[in-house]
Amino acid sequence: MADRKSRKKQAYISVVALTMMNVSMVAGLANDVQQSFYGLASVTYFAIGAICFFIPTALVAAELASGWSNRGGIFRWVGEGLGKGWALTCLLILWFQTMLNFGMGMPSFTATIMFYTPNYDAAVKFAQDPQHELLIMTGWIILYWFLTWLATKGVKAFSNIAKYGVIIGSLIPLVVMIILAIVWLAQGHQPAIPMTPKGLIPKWNGMSTLALAAGVFFSYTGIDMNAAHIKQLRHPEKDFTKAIFISIILAFLIFVIGTVIIAMIIPEKQINVLYTLFSVFRVLGSTIGIPWLYMVLVWALLCNTIAMVITNMAGPSFMLGQAGGSGFLPDWFQQKNKHKMPAHLMYTQIAGMTIIAYLVKMIPNVEGFVIMLTQTITVLYMIYYILMFTAFLRLRYDQPNRPRSFKVPGGMFGAWLVAGIGLISSVFAIVLAIYPPAQVKAEVGSPIIYVSVIIILVLVILAICLLLYQLSKKHNWVNPDNEFAPFTWQIEGLKKPGKATSNIPTTILSKDQNPMGMPIKRKYSPDQQISETEIQKLKKNKQ
Repeated sequence: MADRKSRKKQAYISVVALTMMNVSMVAGLANDVQQSFYGLASVTYFAIGAICFFIPTALVAAELASGWSNRGGIFRWVGEGLGKGWALTCLLILWFQTMLNFGMGMPSFTATIMFYTPNYDAAVKFAQDPQHELLIMTGWIILYWFLTWLATKGVKAFSNIAKYGVIIGSLIPLVVMIILAIVWLAQGHQPAIPMTPKGLIPKWNGMSTLALAAGVFFSYTGIDMNAAHIKQLRHPEKDFTKAIFISIILAFLIFVIGTVIIAMIIPEKQINVLYTLFSVFRVLGSTIGIPWLYMVLVWALLCNTIAMVITNMAGPSFMLGQAGGSGFLPDWFQQKNKHKMPAHLMYTQIAGMTIIAYLVKMIPNVEGFVIMLTQTITVLYMIYYILMFTAFLRLRYDQPNRPRSFKVPGGMFGAWLVAGIGLISSVFAIVLAIYPPAQVKAEVGSPIIYVSVIIILVLVILAICLLLYQLSKKHNWVNPDNEFAPFTWQIEGLKKPGKATSNIPTTILSKDQNPMGMPIKRKYSPDQQISETEIQKLKKNKQ
């Protein structure tokens, strides 16, 4: 009875809120500008990225979440298939990439600050020659610290912010773009790109063409990150899968529609990554007599930025904090506030982001530094997905009978096809990320420096992951009150992931068990079988 009352008091996340949190991780109108250089062919690139990476990632994440729905997300899934060391590596990669990504993005926010005013010409001039950059960037960093503080207020608080942030900052502006683009065309304006089927065919420009395809793959990363909050769903197995597939549709529409409209209105030679989106809304606003509409968009996009920052600052730290309590982090990093958020871990992450932001702004060659950090993040993220796809295949063989409410269709052939495409795409993206771009001499110095720095940065982060895992084995960092369920292979008496033909659902295996890191209270056999009637009865008792 008491258990039921505690569940009633729990703050649940709705499917809509989780969908918007997913979209905030992946898509935003600001991401469309870079792809608009390629006109109508960008639709093809986004379609290729969706087919080769986004859909395989979503399908695999949906199956893993439906079969292993206990807390942990990627840590849970990779730990079940490949073991604890690789699982911890995935979480730390997520945590570090968020820190690096936000830190190096600060200068662009600084350059566009004047677009929050109605003086467009002054804003463009300032973006081309920013003044008082460190002071302005400090203001943005203070905002990010404030948003991190908001994220520490709990899942319910930041899920609502994420939900409304995406609606205000992405979906409503997208609808406005569509309506005004139709008005713009109806007034007799000619698109800056040929709107013919031939335009969908990408032009071959050597390795840079392939590099763009890899860049699109990176645009689709993050759809799985909110699995950290799977236990905040009323029906985890079903609701997470539903949110994943709705997110795919919304993200694809935001990418494709926004990119095509930008390419239609702004000629390729006039596209500027920093402020072209604002130029589009100025042009569209002029069709109805309000050229200052761009300023409304800037403030709306701020809502989307807030949603993105809060979701990203909460997600990786939330997952890492969950795993940390089972023995992988020192006590100080494990500590949670009254909202059950790992505040120390989150503030450490934002502190690292602050240091990186000032480093980016203070070194002489900002462009080269940012390029190398971006490619480092790409390599790390693709390693993360290689581990996820590999764990998925391993679980298909090692735990074939484990119930999943959703399975990648097509049996083992379908599993290999989907995961194989995802693996090939991830390796392809790593190769292209390391391959020196044409401008490497001007911005970095030499191809050897470029490749060496990226490899060294990746190896340093992987070494930190290995070191922390080895330290966790030598120290007793387990919090006996943690809420992290043991892996199924631990419950079934195995020393590491291995063959188990059991058909008992993971949620039933973990029911009333001691948390991870503590002795297993009730062991099961890895070959134990129960009837469907017994499974339904146990599920009913669990509720």
